[in-house]
Amino acid sequence: MDLTVGTRTIGDVEIIDLSGRLWILNLPLRDLVKKLLDEGRRYFVLNLTNLTYIDSSGLGQMLAIWTSITNQNGHMTLLRPSDRVQSLLAITKLNTVFQIFADENKAVIASRDKNPSFGIGA
Repeated sequence: MDLTVGTRTIGDVEIIDLSGRLWILNLPLRDLVKKLLDEGRRYFVLNLTNLTYIDSSGLGQMLAIWTSITNQNGHMTLLRPSDRVQSLLAITKLNTVFQIFADENKAVIASRDKNPSFGIGA
C-alpha cells in the first residue's frame, strides 16, 4: 500500500494524516511539509494512526521534517503511532526527540508549545 497523505487544519495547527507505508520511495510527506513551511505554517501534528509500516528511511524522513520545522521556529508532535512504530521509536531513541500523544487535542495543544516535554503523552 502506498502512502496516502491528507491534511486538516485546527486553528494554526496542520494535522497531517498518514495512511499506508512510509518508506524510501515515498516523498510526498517531505514535499508537503516544505510547501506548508513556505506558506508560513509552523505547528504540525503527524497522525500515524493508519500508518501500517515505516522503515529506517521513513524514520529518517520524519527526523528531517522535524529538523526543518524546528529550524523555522515551529514544532511537531506525533499522534497515535501503532505499537510497532512506537517500538521502533523507542529502539532508535527517537521517542526522546518526538513528543508522542494518544489524544488529538493534547497533540494539537503541545504542537504550539515552545518548551516541550518529551516522551509518551496522554
